[in-house]
Amino acid sequence: MNMIDNALGVHAQALGLRSKRMEVLARNIANADTPHFKAKDVDFASVLKQTRQDALNTTSHLHMALPMEENPGGEKYRVPFNASFDGNTVEMNVEQAKFGQVAADYQTTLNILENRVSGIRRALRGD
Repeated sequence: MNMIDNALGVHAQALGLRSKRMEVLARNIANADTPHFKAKDVDFASVLKQTRQDALNTTSHLHMALPMEENPGGEKYRVPFNASFDGNTVEMNVEQAKFGQVAADYQTTLNILENRVSGIRRALRGD
């Protein structure tokens, strides 16, 4: 890990993972009326843990991390609370609630990163 990664901590990676999860949930919402569409979600905790572990396993800062789709624990199918007659497993109330929570988490993570970057700027300027 380089100095910037150390300064930003896990939050930079978390922001990317939260963005990916919002994409997956948005795809679910967009396909709510598609017959046989299976809702997916991202297990945030396990993917973040795997991402952090992969970062620790590299021997050079020039190594590239695997895209999340190739990492274990990425997108997983969600088991619905209520079965649908057309085979679609998207439940709008669940998707909207999860999307709202992830959006709030994304904003919180973004605020933390902005504060860290501001702190680095102040340190470099000597404020």
